[in-house]
Amino acid sequence: VQLQASGGGLVQAGGSLRLSCTASGRTDSTYRGWFRQAPGQEREFVATIRWNGGHTYYSDSVKGRFTISRDNTKNTVYLQMNSLKPEDTAVYYCAAGRAIMSTATTPRGYADWGQGTQVTVSS
Repeated sequence: VQLQASGGGLVQAGGSLRLSCTASGRTDSTYRGWFRQAPGQEREFVATIRWNGGHTYYSDSVKGRFTISRDNTKNTVYLQMNSLKPEDTAVYYCAAGRAIMSTATTPRGYADWGQGTQVTVSS
């Protein structure tokens, strides 16, 4: 699976951004997710969506502010980010894989990764 992410940028605190991630190639993943990595920190889970059924899961740090959604016809996953905070600044990666529920919020649940898109939130 090839994943192409887009939509990052620079925004002021309180602003919004929408990330997109389109998949091509073999697309039999069970989950499609977003992770992020700030400088000097480990990659952390942000949100994920079960491709069939649409169940969603969020990290506590973004719950209520971010929304993950999918468009099956476009093979695309979106991450709508509202009320952004400076601590949301990171490179955001989309991921796809045949995770199960117990691994869907961890990087090891995903075999395929996009190239990353930078999100910078200024205070």
